[in-house]
Amino acid sequence: MVDPRVCKLAELIVKYSTEMRPRDEVIIVSPITARDLAREIYRQSLLVGAFPCVHFYDEVLEEIYYKYAKDEQLKHIPPHVEVIFEKATIHINILAVSNSRRLNNVNPEKIKIHSAARRGIMKKFMEREAKGEIRWVVLPYPTSSMAQEAGMSTVDFEDFVFKACHVDKDDPIAEWKRIHEQQERYVKFLSKVDEITILGPETDLTVSVKGRKWINADGKKNMPDGEIFTSPIEDSANGVIRFTFPILYRGFEIRNVKLRFKDGVVVEATASEGQQFLNKLLETDEGAKRLGEIAFGTNYEINVFTKEILFDEKMGGTIHLAIGRGFPEAGGKNFSTIHIDMIKDMKEGKVYADGELIYEKGKFLI
Repeated sequence: MVDPRVCKLAELIVKYSTEMRPRDEVIIVSPITARDLAREIYRQSLLVGAFPCVHFYDEVLEEIYYKYAKDEQLKHIPPHVEVIFEKATIHINILAVSNSRRLNNVNPEKIKIHSAARRGIMKKFMEREAKGEIRWVVLPYPTSSMAQEAGMSTVDFEDFVFKACHVDKDDPIAEWKRIHEQQERYVKFLSKVDEITILGPETDLTVSVKGRKWINADGKKNMPDGEIFTSPIEDSANGVIRFTFPILYRGFEIRNVKLRFKDGVVVEATASEGQQFLNKLLETDEGAKRLGEIAFGTNYEINVFTKEILFDEKMGGTIHLAIGRGFPEAGGKNFSTIHIDMIKDMKEGKVYADGELIYEKGKFLI
């Protein structure tokens, strides 16, 4: 029997996150391990009158791909993938990791080559999103591997995931609408701000957000959600920041990342572990050394570090910055094939807006 919370999550995605309509062309991308959730989303999509299609994949194939693919194959984009990015009106991506370390022994250069090859379809996707031609959402399905990475039992992690998505509530949609209203107050305040300064241990960083739009992340594109973000002015970042939590990207772990910016560009990057991979990420393309995002995490149901960015970037009491691709809907102009979120615990930090203290010890003061 399918967990009733899985059914609630599927309904939340169809009716709230994507606001699915009749005749929508829906692509549901899912690992085999999340088939129960994929099936339920597929069923509810049909009930709405949409045209859903499920693309199941096996994580082991990704490992095989990077192990044996030559440069020509790494650069190749299959025609059906291009069609999906050009024709789908809704893209639903289910995250359910079976082995988070599956790519640990892969040459980072191979990942860099493949990421660079996807530049064209990512640009097309962003253009279509900016025009309102495609809606998308990423959501989780709890697995034992994800629970293990988070340091939890499987059952406890399931409870954590569903609670973070608020599908433990009687009416999850009403709860996310309430969260929208709460966060909108912060968005309206920040929309009038020109400059943000972040202070904390080994951190003194200033960025300009003048004229940029702050986005209320209220469960429409990520589930769980709970953040307020924008794309800073591309040449404005100056100073240094040290990130508290490790970065886990494609199976690689990077620890104690410290970045120094000058006029928007990373001029120095260090890590206690994963330095080589960090360097490769920054070399991906021209936009990889600039910031694409600055954000506040507001979901206080997420109170532990899980090593999964879908949860961790929303953690209440944290901020995060991302190198790489910016958000056109926020006014961001930086383009890159990567978007790497890096999280800082702000329990010992402060944030100033145009010289006024607005955030301290992980809480907004406004």
